[in-house]
Amino acid sequence: MPTPTRTLLALALLLPAAASAADLLVEHVNGYTLDSHGQLQHFQALLVQDGKVVATGSDKELARRAGDARIVDGSGRTLLPGLTDAHGHVMALGFMKVEANLADSTSLPQALAEVKAYAAAHPGTGWIRGGGWNQVTWKLGRFPTARELDGAVSDRPVWLSRVDGHAGWANSAAMKLAGVDRQTKDPAGGRIERDAQGNPTGVFVDGATALIASHLPPPTEQEGRAALDAALGELRSVGLTSVDDPGIDLPTYRLYRAYADAHQLTTRIYAMIMNTGADFDTISHDGPLIGYGNDFLTVRAVKLFADGALGSRGAALLAPYSDDPHNSGLLFHTPDELTAMIGKALSKGYQVCVHAIGDRANREVLDSFAAAYRQHGGEQLRNRIEHAQIVAPVDIPRFVTLQLIASMQPTHATSDKDMAPSRLGAERLQGAYAWRSFLKQGTVIAGGSDFPVESPNPFYGLHAAVTRQDHRDQPPGGWYSQQAMTRIEAFRAFTLDAAYAAHQEHSLGSLEPGKWADFILVDRDIFQVPAREIWSTRVLQTWVAGRQVYQTPH
Repeated sequence: MPTPTRTLLALALLLPAAASAADLLVEHVNGYTLDSHGQLQHFQALLVQDGKVVATGSDKELARRAGDARIVDGSGRTLLPGLTDAHGHVMALGFMKVEANLADSTSLPQALAEVKAYAAAHPGTGWIRGGGWNQVTWKLGRFPTARELDGAVSDRPVWLSRVDGHAGWANSAAMKLAGVDRQTKDPAGGRIERDAQGNPTGVFVDGATALIASHLPPPTEQEGRAALDAALGELRSVGLTSVDDPGIDLPTYRLYRAYADAHQLTTRIYAMIMNTGADFDTISHDGPLIGYGNDFLTVRAVKLFADGALGSRGAALLAPYSDDPHNSGLLFHTPDELTAMIGKALSKGYQVCVHAIGDRANREVLDSFAAAYRQHGGEQLRNRIEHAQIVAPVDIPRFVTLQLIASMQPTHATSDKDMAPSRLGAERLQGAYAWRSFLKQGTVIAGGSDFPVESPNPFYGLHAAVTRQDHRDQPPGGWYSQQAMTRIEAFRAFTLDAAYAAHQEHSLGSLEPGKWADFILVDRDIFQVPAREIWSTRVLQTWVAGRQVYQTPH
């Protein structure tokens, strides 16, 4: 990846100490940052002026330069650059915190009990909405049904998204309201789960989710603000000072701008517009929005979808699922359609980020990028494949040829390790969650979580990237451990390389002079503790632009 300019650093070294103004000195810290070459640097103190880094160095050196700056004693705690999640759904996280949340349910009966309790606690709502369920975690061996959900709530429509967001579970009232019955056909890129007689059973996959979801009333402005406030509170508490939000609509764009105008964003948002339809036409009318509100909001990318997800068997595979030999997943678009959408975004100067899970979907995306480049150019826009989860080994080198970034989520591997072998078989796993294969060829990996599919806690991602184990240290030695990252590589994926993937490496991703002073204090040294402990790291303070936005409760 190109190295950021070092002009500011050179000037800082040439200026006499007395010329360095500062309004904040954070001293007595065990500080780490990467430099412009990606090398890990250690420091004791951080000097800040007007929200940006003046210098890092020793306590003694920076105390001489601090003048009348406010002094914060780090008490020997570890200080890191604020972390970036390169793929996290901000509003979905917020709504999950205020709707029925089944993410922690371990069985179908427990989930049904939680839905029933939520409905009883919210008697005035029309629809019961929520999500986070996972039939794999329940060890159900099948999808749940509308009849089972009717046992929890039958007087109101219920719609519950699967944990990956690529399937939904409806009760009978919701299906009746939507007019879905045996005669309803599967839409393009979608599948209605049916019983032996062809009747809808209550689960809708990928494109079929719109059959129900299109009937939900849109969130009110008040509900949107409540969700965003909840999400921002969660993000700053886990040390995320920047997030790439993959797929926003026009109301969300307006909400983000309003928050940026009111200085209410406490995490920087790099937003991708969902698809290239009417919302894209409106939002992109005046071109990309870059660095709005002191770099708190940037909208210069588009999010497209090629396929679904592995857990709901919607990921498009080159060969059938090992555990479902009549199913190869779902492609959302024809190659010509996908190429046209990519081309439209590129022609307006927008970075293109395409969701692709399965090996067939990844190949289609690679082919479509190649075709779109021939017509429109745009290779320099740092285009991305979001997830790049299962890639045929022969296709991995094409990421280099097409100058693509692999935006990957390490916790997907540790969450999927018990499910992926049955879905894919051993041979296809050679190109699955293949971080080392991408790094070895020089591909930039932007680290993320895909929250709320996974926890937004970036230390879970760092831990998974390094150990390829879950929080119970399973499996011993790590799952396909030859694909693990080093600690510095994982750290870089969630800092400098995530910033690079958002065209922000000159202002974010490290604590180099001239960059925003986004940093966190944590309770342990992630470069020294046993790797198995990394996920347990707790954020004590979060600072954005030299302003504290979070303090852990005592």
